[in-house]
Amino acid sequence: MHRVALALALLIVTACTAPDAGAPSTGASPSPTACADVTDAAAERAPDGTWRFDVTVSSADSGWDKYADAWEVRLPDGTVVGTRELTHPHVDEQPFTRSLGGVEVPDGTDSVTVAARDSVSGYCGVTFDVDLVPGR
Repeated sequence: MHRVALALALLIVTACTAPDAGAPSTGASPSPTACADVTDAAAERAPDGTWRFDVTVSSADSGWDKYADAWEVRLPDGTVVGTRELTHPHVDEQPFTRSLGGVEVPDGTDSVTVAARDSVSGYCGVTFDVDLVPGR
């Protein structure tokens, strides 16, 4: 009986903390501290037709050994169309916002998903869906 209770408890903990890498989770609760979460993102179309993304990331940066080291813009099919490398930890600046311009998004794309990467855990945190509105 004790083994069954222990197995059930482990199953519940795993289900509550395991990231779902295949589904956008905009508005979800922050992920476990091992992951970098996208807490906000906005897009603006440039006159040349490319897009600029302003993305806010929250992460449990502890220094060079563990920090949010990138974020990426994904099309609905998962194709990555832009990556912003983050070259240093942001221990004392949480959450932080960085931008990336010149991102080419195919015409007719209504939304994209932004995901952040942790230098240790990879892409595992909360993602953010961004609606693309031409002229905005």
